[in-house]
Amino acid sequence: MNQKDFTLSIVIPCYNEKDSIHTIVEKVLAAPVANKEIIVVDDKSTDGTGEILDREIAPLVSKVIHHEANQGKGGALRTGFREATGDIVIIQDADLEYDPNEYPKVVTPVVNGECDVCYGSRFLGQAAKGYKANQLANRFLTKLSNLFTGLKLTDMETCYKCFRREIIQKVDIRENRFGFEPEITAKVARMGVRVKEVPISYYPRTNEEGKKIGYKDGLRAIYCIWKYRRG
Repeated sequence: MNQKDFTLSIVIPCYNEKDSIHTIVEKVLAAPVANKEIIVVDDKSTDGTGEILDREIAPLVSKVIHHEANQGKGGALRTGFREATGDIVIIQDADLEYDPNEYPKVVTPVVNGECDVCYGSRFLGQAAKGYKANQLANRFLTKLSNLFTGLKLTDMETCYKCFRREIIQKVDIRENRFGFEPEITAKVARMGVRVKEVPISYYPRTNEEGKKIGYKDGLRAIYCIWKYRRG
């Protein structure tokens, strides 16, 4: 496959991101991929994000989907993956921590047939950024996940996960919050597909800027690593 032979479905889960949603959609639209399907899933935002999506974003993207009740990031991704029709699917957070200009880094190994799933690692071959506690937690969770999956990842919790569509649509996502990260990783590993990592840039935001993950999500991730250890 070359650039013109595939469509990239970009699934953007969104909850209370009124300050960044327009900017991230503009960045996604400008990303260096020829054919894009952009799916934004609003997870019952309460800050006016839903209105911005309908008024400003809907004419620019392929689909805007509104949840009638808040389900969490995993729930939003479940909806978005189900609606995707492209050849390849990638996750894009609605904040500005990840740069859509780097899609080719994550997508190209899948397009070229080097792997079936590609993760963009914030730690591979570079200095870590963001809260030290978050870095340590991510590394611990990744190593724990690797023990059960047999993978050799450096960043299981990364946003940038890229899949051949038929693979991710076979995954029955049950976790509604951030537990979907170890869940998806475990279930993909059980499929026996080829998984690769590539280094990506990362621009962490602070809790004051709206970072939503907390220690309870870390505890849930440990539970999910155990729960889904057999896929």
